[in-house]
Amino acid sequence: MQPLAERMRPTTLDDYVGQAHLVGPGAVLRRAVETKRLPSFILWGPPGVGKTTLAKIVAGQLEVPFYMLSAINSGVKDVRDTIDKAKRGQFFDRASPILFIDEIHRFSKSQQDSLLGAVEAGIVTLIGATTENPSFEVIPALLSRCQVYILEPLGEEELKSMVEKALTQDAVLSKRAVKVEDYGTLLRYSGGDGRRLYNLLELVTNDAADGQEVVITDALVSARVHENLTRYDKTGEQHYDIASAMIKSIRGSDPNGAVYWLARMIEGGEDVKFICRRLIISASEDIGLANPNALLMATTAAQAAQMVGYPEARIILSQAVVYLASSQKSNSSYQAINNAQAAVRKTGTLPVPLHLRNAPTKLMKQLDYGKNYNYSHDNPGNFKAQEYLPAELAGQPLFVPKPNNPTEKAILDRLKQWWGGKYY
Repeated sequence: MQPLAERMRPTTLDDYVGQAHLVGPGAVLRRAVETKRLPSFILWGPPGVGKTTLAKIVAGQLEVPFYMLSAINSGVKDVRDTIDKAKRGQFFDRASPILFIDEIHRFSKSQQDSLLGAVEAGIVTLIGATTENPSFEVIPALLSRCQVYILEPLGEEELKSMVEKALTQDAVLSKRAVKVEDYGTLLRYSGGDGRRLYNLLELVTNDAADGQEVVITDALVSARVHENLTRYDKTGEQHYDIASAMIKSIRGSDPNGAVYWLARMIEGGEDVKFICRRLIISASEDIGLANPNALLMATTAAQAAQMVGYPEARIILSQAVVYLASSQKSNSSYQAINNAQAAVRKTGTLPVPLHLRNAPTKLMKQLDYGKNYNYSHDNPGNFKAQEYLPAELAGQPLFVPKPNNPTEKAILDRLKQWWGGKYY
């Protein structure tokens, strides 16, 4: 019998759950399907949010041939053979066949290169699925020919609707008297992953015979998950939880916890690059200006670990993790960019103040571009107070140094000396 997640896989955009920003009324992907003008694109998001399902729905609604390859077990020959099939399946009166590549981030450069000609010539419309940032994992030439659509983890109401739909419409579960008394643990263990949610739901209802009542409680879900934990380890989806545990241990300044979760990732065969990227991000997000050397350590460790590979890379990664966990912490630069982006979203594209504008032509100078700009290096201490923000944001602090570590306290003192009470 098919797993519940496969039995409940939607076949139309109207049945698809989540990602309203892409497939809701008037959204970009729905419009592309409705107008039959589909670009090649890459779906980037965590596991279980419907990347494969969405690709199949798009192909089904466009009524075009659908070819699917997995980057784990497909080589250049498989790609070329599939492209040849797609050529034979082309018709002048309909859209190009769709080539869906799951886990496209695992394709090598040569494998990705083998796609370029077919994508550029329109022989296939490429849909790639990845859990990794395509900017790092997809070659620029291919990335430039594709749109990138970001898929978000499913929300609480979306997950609940999926449970209710399965209990009423699934051929197996609809015959069982299943009552959900508690959603909390079920949703928490799913982690916004629809496939994992259905796996959990199937797990807690499997022992019930048709007509037998099953009451789903937090206690029941917890017990069944712990009994079957290895099942979830083997799927590879738990690596996001373990990566999260490592980062939170670093953030919490616990080298013991951090190196334990690192070991779990290494023993599970996690990709060195995946670990390295998380450490580089943590070095800036959680340590930042409290210890600027942390980013240098993480970056150097990433280069060294990828150079030597496993098993010796584990030593380098351990050094980096222990260093990051033991370092002083600050998220001031992380908060600064969050604050700045929030201000941009709130105020829109405010004009650049005239004195900060570039004035390469006579006309621009006549329009006062660059007028009254004061060149900092012409002033004592290479500083001159002047406004660098648009008038609507003048005086608003976006970067707020943390005075609880020596490095940022020195920055704060220097800024106060320069700017007085304007920001600090």
